[in-house]
Amino acid sequence: MLRSSLTMRAARDALKMRLPNKRILVASMSTRTPIDLHFTSQFPSNNRTSGAIVILHGLFGSARNWGAHSRTFARNLKRPVYALDLRNHGASAHARPMTYSAMAADVIHFMQHHSLSDVSLIGHSMGGKVAMTVALNSSSLPASTLSNLVVVDIAPARGELSEQFKSYVTAMKKIEAAKVSSRKEALEILNQYEKNPDVCAFLLTNLVQRPNASHFRIPVDLIADSIAEMGTFPFTPEEAQWEGRTLFIKGSKSRYAQKS
Repeated sequence: MLRSSLTMRAARDALKMRLPNKRILVASMSTRTPIDLHFTSQFPSNNRTSGAIVILHGLFGSARNWGAHSRTFARNLKRPVYALDLRNHGASAHARPMTYSAMAADVIHFMQHHSLSDVSLIGHSMGGKVAMTVALNSSSLPASTLSNLVVVDIAPARGELSEQFKSYVTAMKKIEAAKVSSRKEALEILNQYEKNPDVCAFLLTNLVQRPNASHFRIPVDLIADSIAEMGTFPFTPEEAQWEGRTLFIKGSKSRYAQKS
């Protein structure tokens, strides 16, 4: 779930070189009404559209997790950078369904609305599956829109999410029910489910502190209902393909992208 600086350096370096062709096969995405996504942006020049880097975060994440990397990409690569809040995350709208097809439709809508071209799309974890779904449905975009796909720490595979992720949702529900007034109180509850301080700090970036009524900015109940969906991938490998430049990046200790 959490990205490492080594992994992000690899993603940065990948955008400097010609990426090898990879093929992933899937079916086309069903039509649905997209939502407008909140985003942060970095512009090293007056260029806001050509060669854009678009970043998609993982489950429980947001665009602001990528602030430092976005600034580095913009500065070193001289490209406009957009980090998006996917639906039900960050400052984007809360909406059903929370499926990869729906989230990909939101991203495609974003790229079209902002007239982006020659896009390098980076997706981490859940965002990686969204990115792959976007690429595999890119026939709905002008041919010049998507150029590079970088998938971080995830594969186009199906499998139930671990009990660990489900326990995070349970902890968040318990924190909201307790009407905690401080981050310390929230952490005490969260520590019953997760001891790693980095993971706890990451999850608590979603906490909005209020006297006697702290809550999470993400819709905890909606995400709880969608946890099973997050373990899926929307299509089977026989019906369509992406032939663009693609790079898969895997952390050395990752459990989410196994060797074939």
